[in-house]
Amino acid sequence: MKSFLSLLAFAPAAFAAFGVETSGSSMVVDSGDALVFTVSTKSGDITSIKYSGTELQDKSKFTQLSSGLGSADVTSTVDSGVAVVTISTNIITHYYIVREGENTIYIGTNASEEPEVGELRFIARLNKDAVPNGIPESEVDGGSVVEGSDVFEIDGETRSKFYSSVRHIEDNVHGVTGDGVGVYMVIPATSYEKSSGGPFHRDINNQGTAQQELYWYMNSNHEQTEAYRTGFFGPYAMAVTSGDAPSADLDMSFIEDLGLDGYVASSDRGSVSGTYSGTLDGLDVTIGFSNSDAQYWASASGGKFTRDAMLPGTYNVTLFQGELEAGTGSVTISAGGSASVDLESSLEIPETVWSIGTVDGTPAGFLNADKIEKMHPSDSRMGAWGPVTFTIGTDDESAFPMAQFQAVNDPTTISWSAGSGDIGERTLRIRTTSSFASGRPKITVNKWSSDTPAAPAKIDSRGVTRGTWRGNNQVYDYVIPDGTLVAGDNTIEISVVSGSSGETFLSPNVVYDSLELI
Repeated sequence: MKSFLSLLAFAPAAFAAFGVETSGSSMVVDSGDALVFTVSTKSGDITSIKYSGTELQDKSKFTQLSSGLGSADVTSTVDSGVAVVTISTNIITHYYIVREGENTIYIGTNASEEPEVGELRFIARLNKDAVPNGIPESEVDGGSVVEGSDVFEIDGETRSKFYSSVRHIEDNVHGVTGDGVGVYMVIPATSYEKSSGGPFHRDINNQGTAQQELYWYMNSNHEQTEAYRTGFFGPYAMAVTSGDAPSADLDMSFIEDLGLDGYVASSDRGSVSGTYSGTLDGLDVTIGFSNSDAQYWASASGGKFTRDAMLPGTYNVTLFQGELEAGTGSVTISAGGSASVDLESSLEIPETVWSIGTVDGTPAGFLNADKIEKMHPSDSRMGAWGPVTFTIGTDDESAFPMAQFQAVNDPTTISWSAGSGDIGERTLRIRTTSSFASGRPKITVNKWSSDTPAAPAKIDSRGVTRGTWRGNNQVYDYVIPDGTLVAGDNTIEISVVSGSSGETFLSPNVVYDSLELI
């Protein structure tokens, strides 16, 4: 009887008090409040998450880093009201940290290289009966495949885990809920410093299958525009609540004293402030900082910005007008120091004969731009893609397609009646935000055709069908020779050209930012 009671003491249920207990291959962490979770000492997977006695963990797939580490060394320490579980492999040290009385798992991930076991991500695979409410557009259970293995249709609506994504600059808290419970990822802005892609990159947050999957992606190949970074990702957190979302401003300062591998304390970081000028009125302004070691960003307003908690180093600085690179600079950050940099937009603001769209690095305002982040281009709720004939002076920009697919809505035709003062040599400037399969625009003006532009830098990933327009911004200038345009009716035809091919929405394509006749 005594041995039976001893075994019960180590079972994965709530303890009487805060602490960590290990029995066999299970390490059980009790927050001292409502949260108890179990970590496998063989793999580092979380195999149980209980909140007020309710099991939140799916039992067919566990909560883990990447797609699971396979095997790992798992140890723990408890000191001064803080429990630290350390999971180690030859390239990764991963931490689960709990403070006494808090129902939050603070997490840090130190990676010396990209893991072979899958994309660098933290994924909680949760019991859907306990937390059934995820992001509706990413609920795919029971759907039929539309594209690849990750876009589905349910009741006439397209769904995908990619449609749960949010730009990193605004993605600090996201989660799933159930009756009296919520599970949330909390990602402070500094936690993105070792990720890649900048402030407007976006990645998967949630997928509803037989499980409820809650993610934080650190690195992936989803429309990735720059090389991966490595080092300490975090600290970030998985907070369990009675339902309401936690604050994005969780106090994680206590982590500075834990001696985590790769963690850099605030005293060893620096800050920057500065000014900017020359951007278009009415557009958001963001300042981006990047080098091969780290990335940061700051929202700016009133001609000023500040950014703190940066690793020492020299950074390329980018002034973004909306999501478009408008100016550049450089700044060197030192530990404990305060640097400054002044930025000015170098974008040409030409006199235009006419323009379509806003020069901001997004397709905002164009046909279907308000839907593309949450549904596939084939979705019946989308406006008809065309091919479109757009008449200058008559049609609203909402009639111009935000994307052009070689096999769907090619060409796009612009009809324009010119006055005698509008003709002569002119330049048509087309800005795009992304391309697929080396797609780029070529134009025909009346009987004259442009040369084919060079192919843009290729991103080895689907883009717009996964709900994002954020690739590499491109500008194409086509000099229209004198004598081509005429006083009266003119036709400009834009075609997508490529050395590649594809079917329907996976054919070569571009996403439009703006068009200007200069």
